[in-house]
Amino acid sequence: MAVVEEKYDIVVVGAGHAGCEAALAAARLGFETILFTVSMDSVALMPCNPNIGGSSKGHLVREIDALGGEMGKNIDKTYIQSKLLNVSKGPAVHSLRAQADKVEYTKQMRLTLQNTEHLTLRQQEVSELIVEAVDKNDITTDTPAGANNYSDELQKSDTKTGPYETAAESNNNAGKVKVVGIKTVSGAIYHARAVILCTGVYLKARCIYGDTIQYTGPNGLMAANHLSDSMADAGIGIRRFKTGTPPRIDKNSVDFSKMSEQKGDDRIVPFSFMNCEEDIRREQISCWLTYTNEETHEIIRENIDRSPLYSGVIKGTGPRYCPSIEDKIMKFPDKDRHQLFLEPEGEFTNEMYLDGMPSSMPEDVQYRMVHTVPGLENAKIVRNAYAIEYDCINAVTLAPSLEFKAVSGLFSAGQINGSSGYEEAAAQGLMAGINAARLLQEKPPVVLKRSDGYIGVLIDDLVTKETKEPYRMMTSRAEYRLLLRQDNADLRLTAIGHEIGLIDDARYNMFLAKKKYIESEVERLGTITVGASKTVADFLVAHGSTPLNTGNTLAELVRRPELSYNSILELDSGREEAVSELLSSMSDEERQYCERHEREITEQIDISIKYEGYIRRQEEQVSQFLKMEGRRIPADIDYDEVRNLRREARQKLKDVKPETLGQASRISGVSPADVSMLMLYLKK
Repeated sequence: MAVVEEKYDIVVVGAGHAGCEAALAAARLGFETILFTVSMDSVALMPCNPNIGGSSKGHLVREIDALGGEMGKNIDKTYIQSKLLNVSKGPAVHSLRAQADKVEYTKQMRLTLQNTEHLTLRQQEVSELIVEAVDKNDITTDTPAGANNYSDELQKSDTKTGPYETAAESNNNAGKVKVVGIKTVSGAIYHARAVILCTGVYLKARCIYGDTIQYTGPNGLMAANHLSDSMADAGIGIRRFKTGTPPRIDKNSVDFSKMSEQKGDDRIVPFSFMNCEEDIRREQISCWLTYTNEETHEIIRENIDRSPLYSGVIKGTGPRYCPSIEDKIMKFPDKDRHQLFLEPEGEFTNEMYLDGMPSSMPEDVQYRMVHTVPGLENAKIVRNAYAIEYDCINAVTLAPSLEFKAVSGLFSAGQINGSSGYEEAAAQGLMAGINAARLLQEKPPVVLKRSDGYIGVLIDDLVTKETKEPYRMMTSRAEYRLLLRQDNADLRLTAIGHEIGLIDDARYNMFLAKKKYIESEVERLGTITVGASKTVADFLVAHGSTPLNTGNTLAELVRRPELSYNSILELDSGREEAVSELLSSMSDEERQYCERHEREITEQIDISIKYEGYIRRQEEQVSQFLKMEGRRIPADIDYDEVRNLRREARQKLKDVKPETLGQASRISGVSPADVSMLMLYLKK
């Protein structure tokens, strides 16, 4: 029987947030890419919460944008409310969060995909991986030509400990097979040089509430029921995870007078560094705050035996940091109420998302517990809450490049890797797309360190620490979070995005102009001294600050909590001339960019000066971290030859196959003493 047979450079399976970023990165780097989805309606779908960003997740979106990804641009186009969280705390934990118009978000991302050169979007279920034995002659043993063509910015740092590793050090073709394409349920064959799995929660998915079990993906979309078996046949271990979503409420049935209105911020902070407030400002839509109560909790307790979570129907492991409402009630009996946020799902729909009440309780129980909530006494449920179980992998089977260690050319990104959240998925998808392209370019993979960004922390945690539950990014997971702020993601990562090829020269030059502006002003303020004159004393007293006893630099004044770069303008008589001279040295495009982003530049100047001591201290910590992180472990090491390793450590090291001593030190079950023994062995 005749079947369709086509050839592409890269196949991406799944068009969720990971798949979209992976496909766009691969195509933008010039590779013919095909992106498969079980339904065009599932492209960049938000089946759960209708927002992008939030604590630590906002950092990820900003980093995606700095590297040349799409998520930040897309939410800037489609947000309906914007808030900067944790503003009462330090800048390290400030996080941007935006409510999205879910339909518009999907529509705009699909439009971007369809208008991207070298990218084909295809609705079809992928059912099988096509693999074949690896030819030993294909295994790379030398650094490929061009592997060290780093940008000028990157050459300033030690490339041995930078985000790029040599192909010889990071090559994982020691596996028995390589992927050469995929098959679909129709029998069509698509040959490919690399395949990226971004299957989300669709693999053998089933949605559950009460006794009702539906073998579908989220929102009733078709599940992908065949690919898991093919993955297992290729030697990939499969496990089951679970997540959940709350009911959707009809807005017309809500009494908002019993709830607290939650408005967006007056100042709009864009996710994309290419946008400023004036580019994206729009009228915002409010969210609403209410609470559960003892009556809600009693209904849940009375019916807990009917919950699939507690009856044993649900087998998959759920997320610790986003528990169902029944889990909250049973595990925290001392709490007399829990927050619930009623959030609009879009501008042109009456559906509202009841954030804080994910559940798998039976339908009748859902109605009863919702009706106990103030403002929802007469609420109509548009969509039931449900839990969803799905197949995923243990990400320790992946290299830091997100390529499978045992299957050459096969990459994996998103919730299939055991993570949760749109932002975590998109970040992995971007890196998998980049590294699949670099594999075909015969360039070393891009592996961000934990000191480079939250993306580095995320991927390192997934591929090093065996996650036994859906992984969620949190600021507490980042050791160097003062350096990894969301406001400076472009300063940290744009040079890398440019070297990769996802940041064009025009954007890169604008970034360099902004960087020059910040550095020039910080340096200038450190060289200008003001004395203890009456004029200065009067100024300081008027601004609630202590008068000087001796001369201070303007930078030392900015360092005071009550003062800032803008507030000391009266004392900075040379600023206008200095800034004017600086801007005049730029091209028209660069100057306009700096003028449009003056507020962000000013904030960077303030942060650089105010936190200088803390930043320097953390940079010293990073320097120590890099000494261990940069120590490579040979791919052919025999851990049985390393003396005095504990049995558990020996087995964990064999399973994970860490690439560096730093990665080995973060493996669960490997103690500092084990690392010392390994270090001594490597020295010998």
